[in-house]
Amino acid sequence: MIKVKFNFLLLLMLSVIGYAQNKEITIGGTLTDAATKTTVPYATIVVKDNTTDEVLSGTTSNDNGFFNIKTTANNFYVEVSFMGYKTQSFKNIDTSKNVVDLGTIVLEENSQALAAVEVRAEVSKTQFKLDKKVFNVGKDIASTGVSALEVLNNVPSVNVDIEGAVSLRGSSGVQILIDGKPSVLTESGSNALGTITAEMIESIEVITNPSAKYDAEGTAGILNIILKKEEKKGLNGSVSVNTGIPDNHSVGVSMNRRTEKFNLFTQFGGGYKSYPRYNENINENKIEDSRLVSEGTSYRNEVFYNLILGTDYHIDDYNVLTLSGNIAYEIEDQPSETNYSSYLNDVLQSEWIRTEETEATNPKWQYEFNYSKEFKNNKEHILLFSALGRFFGKDLSSEFTNSTLSGTNKEKDQQTETKFQQADYTFKLDYTNPISDEYTIETGGQYVINDVGNDYEVRNYNGSDFVVDNNLTNTFDYNQKVLGLYGTGAYENDTWGVKIGARIENTDLTITNEGAKGVQNYTNLFPSAHTSYKFTDSFSLQAGYSKRIYRPRLWDLNPFISISDNYNIRAGNPDLQPEFTDSYELTSIYKIGKATMSTSVYYRYTTDVMERIAIIEYDPESKNDVTTRTPFNVGSRNTTGVEINGKYTATKWLSFNGDFNWNYFDRRGVYENQNFDFSADNWSTRLNSKISFPLDIDMELTGNYRSSNQTVQGEDSGYAFADLGLRKKMLKGRAVINFAIRDIFESRISESVIDNDRSYQYSFGQRGRFFTLGFSYGFGKGEAMTYSGKRR
Repeated sequence: MIKVKFNFLLLLMLSVIGYAQNKEITIGGTLTDAATKTTVPYATIVVKDNTTDEVLSGTTSNDNGFFNIKTTANNFYVEVSFMGYKTQSFKNIDTSKNVVDLGTIVLEENSQALAAVEVRAEVSKTQFKLDKKVFNVGKDIASTGVSALEVLNNVPSVNVDIEGAVSLRGSSGVQILIDGKPSVLTESGSNALGTITAEMIESIEVITNPSAKYDAEGTAGILNIILKKEEKKGLNGSVSVNTGIPDNHSVGVSMNRRTEKFNLFTQFGGGYKSYPRYNENINENKIEDSRLVSEGTSYRNEVFYNLILGTDYHIDDYNVLTLSGNIAYEIEDQPSETNYSSYLNDVLQSEWIRTEETEATNPKWQYEFNYSKEFKNNKEHILLFSALGRFFGKDLSSEFTNSTLSGTNKEKDQQTETKFQQADYTFKLDYTNPISDEYTIETGGQYVINDVGNDYEVRNYNGSDFVVDNNLTNTFDYNQKVLGLYGTGAYENDTWGVKIGARIENTDLTITNEGAKGVQNYTNLFPSAHTSYKFTDSFSLQAGYSKRIYRPRLWDLNPFISISDNYNIRAGNPDLQPEFTDSYELTSIYKIGKATMSTSVYYRYTTDVMERIAIIEYDPESKNDVTTRTPFNVGSRNTTGVEINGKYTATKWLSFNGDFNWNYFDRRGVYENQNFDFSADNWSTRLNSKISFPLDIDMELTGNYRSSNQTVQGEDSGYAFADLGLRKKMLKGRAVINFAIRDIFESRISESVIDNDRSYQYSFGQRGRFFTLGFSYGFGKGEAMTYSGKRR
């Protein structure tokens, strides 16, 4: 009996000891910066054995500085470390409790470590979040000394064509924001994005399936450009000087001064750029056996200035006011010369040269007020209000002169004058409340006013004077108001998350064209849903759905005719309706050894698709075809695609980045009894390699290919092109010299063909090779296009 009791007591003691050894303890806390009071994400937290200092488990803090780590050990301590900060250790932890809250951990800068250590986050990297991808702009050579358009062209899923048009996964229905808001610098038809240089950009958010929190505009999604706003104490900044061939000269300065209450920031720059473009067109009428051939080079010479000035005022630890302004000014000069040859029955009838002299001034400005309130119970419990006003003007005049070389030229000398003004106002309120560690709700609203006016006048020379052509002259006014309200709810833990929401928008549009008024008023519901699941540290899945709208822009609606080429005309359509798209996406993210990769499968269904239709008419006076390209709503489009992005680090001196995008689309539509039903596919790919040499010299080589694309009436040709970059660091990384060649083989082209029983239309355009040379220097705690120490 005694032996039985002893065995029972022994078994009970072993069970208690085993339970104590296997008990899981959860340790949590939040990391903050001692100087700025901001949270510190991506710091390293490890659990170590008290006796052997062996690492038992580890994790990193999330975007909000919070961490949560578990262990079954009972003799351990916790260590917190991050580059540029002093390491902290927490010992004598009470292991009798299942949950240990270390509270708010304040990290102090380690100035000696900052001076001695360089963070080699040189190639831009992509982070994946619940409803977006974040492309952090690093020290890529090809992005140095270039504009925001070139930076966008290096972002996975994004393409920028020869004309500067931005597309996302092959679709042009993309909305571009700056710091989460519309900007005069992103207006369609404006080259103002060229005034933002790579040195000014912190990151670019790629939101292919935006949640209901975001404006529903943009059927392909949203690109959000986040500008740098340094918050290190003292005076910090950098200066850059760039030059290039063709003319591409600029100077940029970024400065920041941080005190306890104020954060003053400014960025300003100026320069001169020249954009030459070679064009060739063939208009052939097979019935009349006539052909018109034109070729020539046009230039867009531009002097530009850009100034951003603002301040953050920290009223207290929970309330911040921000005032900022942006002024940009461009002076354009656009000379061109085009040679025309007219044939009838393959016999040359006439030759002439048409020259263009265009001058324009483009003033732009923007002002903004923001108020941010952080609630005491949670740093993520935030109320944001913003009011934004912006203006864009263009005062343009052109003169076209024709010189006959042979035969009879019936073209008239002409003059045009354009006065354009656009004023936009945006009022936005956002409220975010994390009601628990897992649940978050968001709600808010936005009211946008767009008020645009465009006066366009054409004058023809009658032999003695220029006389107004009433058939081509018009006054066009565009006033649009959009009211949006939204709500979302999200649940997210360490492995799984889901976010659903809905947005309702009312659009009130009034168009006045030469006194004739048209009104459109419609209300739409835009639901969204996103989810993610983390299977392991190396593999996770994301899925999303959203409904989007693409409203026609001013230049899509304005029926004015461009007379730069009287035989190849682009005009708008005031009856154009918006596109609507239902977008679905499934993305996997995984790591395999030294490689990281993401694969997305997506599907988009778009109704009332806007297509530019070429209307070809025979002009009996000139005996040539005249092609007018005008947008119309033509049927629907189903698109199914696959996108793959990846990175492979072969060695310390060699790495590769690449992406591949393929999509198949089914087009259905009829316009004026012409059937546009067809199916086709297209694809694009990009591969970037980086090689590091001794003496702090790096080289990057990027290859791109874009396949041909079938359109409703013809085909756009494919093309391949390559870029090369070299960099040399000096003065311990404070100074950097960069050299780049864009489009090494001059193979990046724009080429389209329309070929039917009646006519043959050919269009070709090419920008050519560009060379750039840049120098950048960082002062204070600023860097020369590099990130060092802590995350900003």
